[in-house]
Amino acid sequence: MAKKTTTAGKVKPKADAAEQLQDFMVDGMKDMYWAEKALVKNLPKMYKNATSKSLKEAINGHIEETKGQVKRLEDAFKALKMKPEAVKCDAMDGLLKEAEGIMEETEPGAVRDAAIIAAAQKVEHYEIASYGTLATYAKLLKHKEVLALLLQSLAEEKNCDKDLTKLAKTEINLKAK
Repeated sequence: MAKKTTTAGKVKPKADAAEQLQDFMVDGMKDMYWAEKALVKNLPKMYKNATSKSLKEAINGHIEETKGQVKRLEDAFKALKMKPEAVKCDAMDGLLKEAEGIMEETEPGAVRDAAIIAAAQKVEHYEIASYGTLATYAKLLKHKEVLALLLQSLAEEKNCDKDLTKLAKTEINLKAK
């Protein structure tokens, strides 16, 4: 469904649109909660389609890390005295659909492994941007416990991205060329 716009392309806010930064931060946390839960369900598919032992190990490790990120978001909601709530994250949904398409468009082997890394890094970059933004809001709003939880997940996402880059440069892409 298309967004409702007024003249000159201005988007009319929904009735429940965030008015305060706190509301916007919580909306972002709901998106990330959905995103991380969706990743827990979708990463095993990438694992099953990967052929490189190193890539399989990296994906398997990130599955466990992602489960921890789900728990951290639950703890962040609790720190705000809120019940954890997942709201569909359109961006992550699109990235996961793209990952599925990438796997369908590549034969099993080194090229598919390279494609899986490319798809995974797009996911990581989205998560890095999201956790970084949410952490900035939490710091500004003086939510110290939430900030610490978000920063822990941010650090994990950055490390995962770095590990995927190293794997691509030292093994996977070389085999795929």
